[in-house]
Amino acid sequence: MQTGPYYIAYDVGGTSIKYGLIDLNKQLTFLGKLDTFHNAHQAILNQIIQKTSALCETHQIIGIGISTAGIVDRQAGKISYAGPTIPNYQGTELKQILTNQFNLPVYVENDVNAALLGEKLIGAAQDLDNVYCVALGTGIGGAYLLNGQLQDGGFSHANSIGYLLYDPQTKTNYEQRASTLTLEKQLHEQLGFSVPDAFKESQNGNSAVLTIIQQWADSVAQGLAQIILTVDPAVLIIGGGVSQQGNYLIQLLNNATQSYLPPNFYQTKLIVAQNFNDAALFGAVYRFFN
Repeated sequence: MQTGPYYIAYDVGGTSIKYGLIDLNKQLTFLGKLDTFHNAHQAILNQIIQKTSALCETHQIIGIGISTAGIVDRQAGKISYAGPTIPNYQGTELKQILTNQFNLPVYVENDVNAALLGEKLIGAAQDLDNVYCVALGTGIGGAYLLNGQLQDGGFSHANSIGYLLYDPQTKTNYEQRASTLTLEKQLHEQLGFSVPDAFKESQNGNSAVLTIIQQWADSVAQGLAQIILTVDPAVLIIGGGVSQQGNYLIQLLNNATQSYLPPNFYQTKLIVAQNFNDAALFGAVYRFFN
């Protein structure tokens, strides 16, 4: 007997594919994860097809939403650009192939855009019309929603903020200095702490940990200041797993960001995401509800 109806939501990343079932009340009722296969011979697409087939046997599925790494041609539902994280991914016709296979409506969205749409659907951005999202994780990505519309730029390359602030001396860009992955490596190599444990230690007065976290927050703030100067968002959401550090993280970033802006200039409100790592799943199905 089938249960439902449900939308299937996928979140495709370089190391894992998260998936879930979301009902008509916007409730995430099931959550699973697959290891991302090396993408030879459309392996990722085939993983999605196999999982969808299995879910369709036991659940009434009425649509498929996909959040994915890479730059997405939203209308065609295909990957128009993909970096080295997922090889052989560029040009993958996700929407066309899945629509033909399952006779279901399919939406495909870039993962950071999806994270922002997820917050718009049921999270921190529900009542906001001028909001930017910065996703801190393995890399750093951005998304901008203005008057209910995602701002993609002329060639869908807008908000590729991880490439900002290239330093010719160190040959590093913004995300190479300020991603959560970079913080994690520094904490592990120097002190043996994970990111969550380090935040606890810093709040308990561990000065060595606090120094590393403050230096990282300063690196993050340099990019936040560029966004504020360029697009002047009313609200800026910090997403990714590190957003679970809540008000303490916001305080660190607020203090650091002010130093990179003119006096009395900083008015953007900085907040953390409410859906943490599930935001992109909700964003994948956003257009079924809007």
